[in-house]
Amino acid sequence: MLDNYKRHINYLRISITDRCNLRCVYCMPEEGIKQISHNDILSFEEIFEFTKEAVKAGISKVRITGGEPLVRKGAVNLVKMLAGIEGIEDLSMTTNGIFLARYAKELKEAGLHRVNISLDTLSPEKYSAITRGGNIQDVLAGIKAAQDAGLNPVKINCVIAKSIDEPDAVEVKKYSDENGLIARFIYEMDIEKGEFGVVHGGSGGDCANCNRLRLTSDGYLKPCLFSDIAFNIRQMPYEEAIAKAVDDKPACGLSANAHKFYNIGG
Repeated sequence: MLDNYKRHINYLRISITDRCNLRCVYCMPEEGIKQISHNDILSFEEIFEFTKEAVKAGISKVRITGGEPLVRKGAVNLVKMLAGIEGIEDLSMTTNGIFLARYAKELKEAGLHRVNISLDTLSPEKYSAITRGGNIQDVLAGIKAAQDAGLNPVKINCVIAKSIDEPDAVEVKKYSDENGLIARFIYEMDIEKGEFGVVHGGSGGDCANCNRLRLTSDGYLKPCLFSDIAFNIRQMPYEEAIAKAVDDKPACGLSANAHKFYNIGG
C-alpha cells in the first residue's frame, strides 16, 4: 500500500491490552489509569479477522504490543492464530520482559519470530525506581529465555532523555554488545506536546519513511502515533478502515490527545 506521500505501508502494530504489570514513570501515572472495560477490548477473533484483511491489503509485518501484552490471558494463543496467516513475514512482540522467562519457549513454538524487550538501566535500584517496583532480575532472565528459545534477534529498547551517551545508555549498549543483543535508543516522548525523535538503531520517529498503522486495544486504527486521526474498526468494514487510515496518514506527526502510550502500543 502506498499513502499520499509515496510511503510503502506494510507494518501493523497491534495493542492487545492497556494493562501493564509495571508503572514506568514516563508511561503511566503513579496512581495508575482508568482501564478500558473488558467489553471494549478487541477479542482475539476480531484481531485475527482484522489482521487477515490487513495482510490482504499489503501488511507483511506485525508487532504485538500493549500495555504489556503478556498480562493478557491467552496471548500465546493469539500469537498462534496470527502466525497462521499466510503473508506475515515478520511477527514480533514488544514486552517489558517480566513474564518472558515463563512464556518465551511457548511463544516461539506458537510462531513468534522475535522480541523487543524494554530495559533502561542495568542498575537494580534505578530499574525499580523507573518502573515503580519492577525487579530487573526478571527482565534479565527473560532476555536469556528469549535467546535460548530462538526469538532472535533480541532487541533491547532503552529510553533516553537527551543522549545515547548518558551513563545508563552506555551500560545498556555495553551489556547488549557483550550478550549478542541489539540495543535501540528511544527518546522520551510526549504525545500531547508532539515531542519525539528518530530511534537510534531503529526506524521509529522517522516520519518521511514511516510505514506503520496502529490498532489500539479498543479497536481504533490510527495512521500516526502523534495524531488523533483514528477509525473505529467496529463501525466500518475492515477494508474501508484500512484504506481510510492509509489515505489520511499525515506527512508528519504533530500531537495527540485521544490515546496514551499504555493503550496505543508505543
